Amino acid sequence: MARVVSVHDGDTLTVLVERRQLKVRLTDIDAPELRQPFGTRSKQSLAELCFGKMAALDVRGQDRYKRTIAQVTCDGRDANAEQVRRGYAWTYTRFAPAGSPLYAMQTEARTAHRGLWADPSPLPPWQWRQNGR
Repeated sequence: MARVVSVHDGDTLTVLVERRQLKVRLTDIDAPELRQPFGTRSKQSLAELCFGKMAALDVRGQDRYKRTIAQVTCDGRDANAEQVRRGYAWTYTRFAPAGSPLYAMQTEARTAHRGLWADPSPLPPWQWRQNGR
């Protein structure tokens, strides 16, 4: 178990594990960048879910920025899935397995126009980054 001490954006946070800070990227999702529409709201949503709370990490590896990639559960709630369900993150098709329940949650959020799906044509963050923004 770890305590969430910082939330950087909608899919990255820092936890304290045995007096050591660890930057964690939530696996299988991609949230809007902070300067992107809904970026700030996505960060606020993850903060509401996890900031100051105890988190369980199911570590999947490390990314090129040396962040730990993990499935994060805060106070018993799956933060990765909840971000998608609330409409504050996309299922990251590049990494999420084909049978992931995240796809159904994303479809439900889109149909209900929750979060970023209120925008008629939201731009996925991986495209936002490609455009050099």
